[in-house]
Amino acid sequence: MIDFTSSLYLGLKHGSKDLVGWQQLTLGKPSALEAVPGSSEVESELAQISGVERAILAPSTLHLFWDLFSIFAKPGVTVFLDDGAYPIVGWGAERAAALGVPVLQFRHYDVRDLQEKLSRAAAGPVVVAADGYCTSCGKRAPLLGFLDLLRERSGSLVIDDTQALGIFGRSPKPWRPFGSGGGGSLQLTEIRDHNLLVVSSLAKGFGVPIAVLLGGEAMLREYEGKSKTRVHCSPPSAAAIAAATRALKINREQGDLLRLRLAQRVAHFRGRLSKLGVLGSNDLFPVQSLQLPSHKRGRDIYTALLQCGVRTILQRGKQENCEGITFVITAEHSETDIDYAATCLSLAIGLQSQKKGENSDGS
Repeated sequence: MIDFTSSLYLGLKHGSKDLVGWQQLTLGKPSALEAVPGSSEVESELAQISGVERAILAPSTLHLFWDLFSIFAKPGVTVFLDDGAYPIVGWGAERAAALGVPVLQFRHYDVRDLQEKLSRAAAGPVVVAADGYCTSCGKRAPLLGFLDLLRERSGSLVIDDTQALGIFGRSPKPWRPFGSGGGGSLQLTEIRDHNLLVVSSLAKGFGVPIAVLLGGEAMLREYEGKSKTRVHCSPPSAAAIAAATRALKINREQGDLLRLRLAQRVAHFRGRLSKLGVLGSNDLFPVQSLQLPSHKRGRDIYTALLQCGVRTILQRGKQENCEGITFVITAEHSETDIDYAATCLSLAIGLQSQKKGENSDGS
């Protein structure tokens, strides 16, 4: 079975034999008392590659968003949530709403709509929350546009950069389309702003089930002092820290080469789609959602691919009985894998067309 469902974009896997050992899996105490050995080194390197002053690790992005929106929940604050944001961002905003803070939505990545809603909102500090990169629409967040609006009022921008961290980096070129370093949206856009906080999981680009908060020293010091999860929840395990240490070492030594390989594999996949007359997403990001003709049933194509030994993602559409197919390409896929998948896709679409013709004849 060729698997096109994994989000380990760079193909990083961390087997137990690949990791340095540890004396204890957990210290039995929260981060507020003592950090797991190796944590500070991982935090320093993540801050460096992202171009920020400081980084703080956490077990998950849910821990970070729960804490952040609890801290943001002050009198007079209004939260503005991008309506296309990842659900975990929304779960954090629900925490703010539970504490009595108004939470208003604005259209996905629409700076003008946000500006209009800001103009109608009550005076006071604001928090804007969105994803750094959206796999659904294949676009990057208009960070500069959001920040320009926030400069007119006291406020903070919080982005979930899980998709971008480890993939996007500094100075993209035609021969290096993802850029260099893997520092995510901040490095890609070269934005440095004390009002910007970044929350990201390392589970995609770096293959590590751990999360990080990135930003300026002052904001992270406030977070560290007010965080509840750092007091009442277990910190990342020693195994996760070891995996993060290994992932960052690979990123230093081979990261740009892996990102180039990934871009080449996605480009090869898109080239095969083009020959089939099928469109994927509108850029080289490894999540490629097929734009199938309206009369093609996604579930039937998905089943046909599965029968051929190709596992993809079947996604529900916004309309009833409208389902799509998504391929997730990784640096581990070979051109042979992609060619075989494209051949199977061609057969699946052809079989579907044949069935449609037979049904129209009443046979």
